[in-house]
Amino acid sequence: MENLVFVLIVVAVIFVIFLAGIRNQKLEDERYIRKAQKNYGEYPRITYDNKYFTHVNKYYEKHKTDNHIDDITWSDLDMDTVFARVNYCESAAGQEYLYHTLRTPSDNDEYEELESHVKFLDENADVRTKMQLAFHKIGNNSKYSIYDYLDFLDALGKRSNAPHIIALIILVVAVIEMFFAFEVGFMMLLAILVYNVISYFKVKGEIDPYLSTFAYIMRLMKSASSISALNVSEFQKENDILKSDVDKLKSFQKGSGVLMSQTRMGGSGNPLDVLYDYIRIITHIDLIKFNQMYAEVAANKDTIDEIVTVMGKVEMTISVACFRKSLMGRYSLPVFDENSGIAAEDMYHLLIDNPVVNSVTTNRGILLTGSNASGKSTFLKTVALCAVLSQTIHTSPAKSYKAPMFRIYSSMALRDDLSGGDSYYIVETKSLKRILDAADKSKTKILCFVDEVLRGTNTIERIAASAQILKYFASIDVFCFAATHDIELTTLLDDYYDIYHFEGLVDNNDVHFDYKLHHGPAVNRNAIKLLGLLGYDKSIIDDAENMAQNFEKNGIWTK
Repeated sequence: MENLVFVLIVVAVIFVIFLAGIRNQKLEDERYIRKAQKNYGEYPRITYDNKYFTHVNKYYEKHKTDNHIDDITWSDLDMDTVFARVNYCESAAGQEYLYHTLRTPSDNDEYEELESHVKFLDENADVRTKMQLAFHKIGNNSKYSIYDYLDFLDALGKRSNAPHIIALIILVVAVIEMFFAFEVGFMMLLAILVYNVISYFKVKGEIDPYLSTFAYIMRLMKSASSISALNVSEFQKENDILKSDVDKLKSFQKGSGVLMSQTRMGGSGNPLDVLYDYIRIITHIDLIKFNQMYAEVAANKDTIDEIVTVMGKVEMTISVACFRKSLMGRYSLPVFDENSGIAAEDMYHLLIDNPVVNSVTTNRGILLTGSNASGKSTFLKTVALCAVLSQTIHTSPAKSYKAPMFRIYSSMALRDDLSGGDSYYIVETKSLKRILDAADKSKTKILCFVDEVLRGTNTIERIAASAQILKYFASIDVFCFAATHDIELTTLLDDYYDIYHFEGLVDNNDVHFDYKLHHGPAVNRNAIKLLGLLGYDKSIIDDAENMAQNFEKNGIWTK
């Protein structure tokens, strides 16, 4: 009787712990949902370590298209920081898909589905936060991508359960034989146990690094089931795909507890867990299950990729809704017209606090002049970023934006290539050549941004070569926005480019910039005046002014 009471008490305690676990999980989910609702439209709270951007690009690398943004342009526009500003995704799948989206501008105006989804999510907070909770439970591994894991699995090669099954059969035979010839059966049992123990720990050491792959796939499947179980009609197409794909992987998930148990060989001290570990060692049932799960993954990589794609796309849509909410109405939906020029009103740079807005309307390229720090480079990046966000997440940081769809390139923040032995000038020319090559091959119009054309060489050759390169861009219908200090280019290219400038005024021992775009070439020379603000001797400044004025008047330099 006492033993029965003890057993009942143990069962009751286990049951209470089980119910407490369910209750705690429910409370945790409710807390997350309240937090997600409260933070909707706030700035992203995700932090990034130095290794993050070495793996968030893996989905993009696996699905790269011809219309991608190349590494030079991505770096020039500081797109890692832009990604961080746009990213509200909780899961690795969502973050990798968002990164892929930002690196892959669309070449067709098909955004009806995205707009319908974003509008629905913005208006239905309950559904949105439940979806966010599902993605939150997938989690984000800060070290590797699922595609690293899948490639990692290939290193194992083909796996066979034959040795484990044969050993298991021998084990059963040995036990049976003990009833007929104890000594023979016992020796067989002892031999197979020794073999199983030694081989178990050898194989276990091989497979342990791969279990995180399986764990991620299972979380992905579970969250995919949670999303489809919401049965939201707005996402019916996605629901159908997820249900079908999860169903294809049912055998992967079935019985996985024998392998994926958190207490497996964990030294928990629980007598039942210890017993279960011994059973695994003796029978190899977890190794057998691993091989079966491994075979399922190898045979269903395309299915796993589709789940990642669909889940990533859905969460990317949530991220776009959150991002737009954070802009507090300071955005517009772009209008794409292959027969128009570029018309943008009140554009601003996404990463600048209290940015100055600028507008531009042009049917050809633009040549910018102006002093350092006046806003030329920022304007180039503003237009480029507006084009990128318009063609990726269909969100323009501007009051309005109308343009064709472009392939987007830049040549701005270049450096000497010390490892390759290239000078700055060679790096510049190679960077510009890649744009020319793209223009020759691309069926889509090219939009490019060049900051300080050919600054790495002497004045005469720079002006001559720059004029001919920019003229050639115009002749092949490349929209080029270029910034230069060479005022001579405004005269040489005014038949091919619209000329604008940024102004800086020096007065009262200070310099003032309005960061506004002005028509025509720059008329003020501020570089020499700025020397005075920095404490240079007045004679240096006066002599420099006289030399510059003399050159402008006579076209020659005087000693």
